[in-house]
Amino acid sequence: MDNRKMLVWDLPTRTFHWMLAVSFLGAFVTSESDRVLDLHLAFGYTMLGLVAFRLVWGLVGTRYARFGSFAYSPRRVLAYLRSILVLKPQHHVGHNPAGGWAVYALLALALVAGASGYATYHDLGGGWMEDLHEGAANALMALVIVHIAGVIVSSLVHRENLVRAMVSGTKRGEPQDGIRRTHRFIAAALVAAVLAFWLNGADVVPAPGTSDQVASGGHREGGTRRE
Repeated sequence: MDNRKMLVWDLPTRTFHWMLAVSFLGAFVTSESDRVLDLHLAFGYTMLGLVAFRLVWGLVGTRYARFGSFAYSPRRVLAYLRSILVLKPQHHVGHNPAGGWAVYALLALALVAGASGYATYHDLGGGWMEDLHEGAANALMALVIVHIAGVIVSSLVHRENLVRAMVSGTKRGEPQDGIRRTHRFIAAALVAAVLAFWLNGADVVPAPGTSDQVASGGHREGGTRRE
């Protein structure tokens, strides 16, 4: 493989990745107390907005950001995992088959968690919706842990720092396999939109105590949250 660096991950993809991580972590750690309900809701709504952006970017974004670039069959995923086990890993410029499926699962669970949280807060669907929200959030956390472990293993086996690649956007390889544009303007617009929402969140999200409805992540009986 060529030792020169090539651009693989555009800036909107990297920005989405890290902002989703921050938003999910923020939503997860603020899910157990009504005192930070406004933060929990703001993080949750941010997740929904970021997922909506990624769904669009997965259709119109750069080469390796598009869903079609990592739409692998189950057979390809199993073959890739076997190659890891025998320490002869298949090389993929963008997402490998296992990583591609992880992206699909992360987006799906984030969407379910965010949508069910919104429904629960607005008292739509009853108790089962709250259970769905809590289950999706816990499943998402489990998948995040598996994803991190997979990144560590892949980085060691491939001898390639995948975390650094998601920060810099570059990998080592053939220059012709890289992308040409980083799309800074779109990434800046995404950051600006999220920051604007966070700074004006007090006007969008009701403060704790203004409603008898609660955010999911805990349990409630008779409309009151059980700590």
